[in-house]
Amino acid sequence: MPFQVETTDRLAIVDITAEVEDQVPADIERGLCTVFVQHTTAGVVVNEAEQRLLGDIESHLRGLVPDEDGYAHDALDGNADSHLQTLLLDESVSVPVRDGSLALGTWQSVLLVDCDGPRTRSVTVTCTS
Repeated sequence: MPFQVETTDRLAIVDITAEVEDQVPADIERGLCTVFVQHTTAGVVVNEAEQRLLGDIESHLRGLVPDEDGYAHDALDGNADSHLQTLLLDESVSVPVRDGSLALGTWQSVLLVDCDGPRTRSVTVTCTS
C-alpha cells in the first residue's frame, strides 16, 4: 500500500528513509526493495540527507532548469520546469535488503524530490526476496 508524503515548497526534498524502512518485511534475509513515486513531477534518489547538501541539490536543479524559460508546456499547466527537472532524477530506486532492513551505506538516505509542490505524493514500496 502506498504511503503519502506532504510537501510544502515548490521544490522540496524529503527524507523518506524511515517510512520506507517501516515497509520492509522483517522476514526478508536477502532481497531487494524498490521505491517508486507515482508522479511525473517528482523523483526518488539515494543520497545524503545533510541540510546544506539538500539546498545545493535544489539550487542545482533550479540552475539547470529555470522555472521561467518560455517552455511550450507552460501554456497548459505552468509546470514544464518541474517535468524537465525530474528527467534528471529517477522515478524509482532499488535498495538491497539484508536481515529485514535496508542495506544503505552510512550516509545514504532515500529522498523524495518534489519539483512541483506543494503537493501530496504517493510512494509505493515493493520488497522481494
